[in-house]
Amino acid sequence: MNLFVTGAAGFIGSNYVRQVLATTDDSITVFDALTYAGNRESLRDLDPNPRFTFVQGDITKRDQVNAAMAGHDAVVHFAAESHVDRSIASPDEFVHTNCDGTNVVCDVARTLEVERFVHISTDEVYGSIEKGSFVETDRLEPRSPYSASKAGSDLIALAYHETYGLPVIVTRSSNNFGPYQFPEKVIPLFTTNLLNEKKVPLYGDGLNIRDWCFVEDNCAGVDLVLRNGQIGEIYNIGAGNEITNHDLTNSVLAILGHDDSMIEYVEDRLGHDRRYSIDTSKVRKLGWAPQREFAEALGSTVEWYRDNREWWEPLLQSGK
Repeated sequence: MNLFVTGAAGFIGSNYVRQVLATTDDSITVFDALTYAGNRESLRDLDPNPRFTFVQGDITKRDQVNAAMAGHDAVVHFAAESHVDRSIASPDEFVHTNCDGTNVVCDVARTLEVERFVHISTDEVYGSIEKGSFVETDRLEPRSPYSASKAGSDLIALAYHETYGLPVIVTRSSNNFGPYQFPEKVIPLFTTNLLNEKKVPLYGDGLNIRDWCFVEDNCAGVDLVLRNGQIGEIYNIGAGNEITNHDLTNSVLAILGHDDSMIEYVEDRLGHDRRYSIDTSKVRKLGWAPQREFAEALGSTVEWYRDNREWWEPLLQSGK
């Protein structure tokens, strides 16, 4: 297949592209605006590959999307603004990119008659759950501008399937971690802070719970859904590694040889969801299962940041 992958200079997208090029004969065009979290250096090692093409462009610009998408068989749509704190400070750009941009990408894909369209989303669209786990048919109750804009983009993509027959499939993933993640997210933020002998800021009481999935496992799930998922369906992807933020912090501290004196408790985030949990039975029926054990994958992730200062230090120095 010839894949058109939006937003793949970002964290999950760059890992997805690297994985697909390594495991298939597919060709890939990456389409990315290179906003603050899109880093061309995350893909630089792929430039010599004749099956890889990079196009800088904005998903909200129809002419740019149309010119770049033409001739591709399938779309994998990662491009999105994705940080809750930034969405609270600047909601307009989240709604514009995530909703308007998704509308443009879907409409261009419709006119070009692509064969498959995977829309990448998040478990945050479901909101918080005290007990049990969300299934794909549960009501959406987003509680931040970020998650609300992603919920809106999910509905836009699914509406294109219902209205126009666009062959859409949606994935909703739990929190990802791994190499090439912009150092504003908790694991790379805490890791890079500690590598620079700085304290780590922990929100509230630290007892908010997230399910952590290693990025390579998530990418394998996304690719399986692209090839074998049922059109018009939604698939949750999560590894079942539910852990409090406090325990996660202690794990990172231990890996880097620090104790809890390096924790700085800070005022809680506005509207901070208490617990995320998703049921992944549906994607597991396709044959997917996480391959990496959490503690091992966390250790390898921390080591990647230790070994790749040349990737993340310029991002900190740029003040982005």
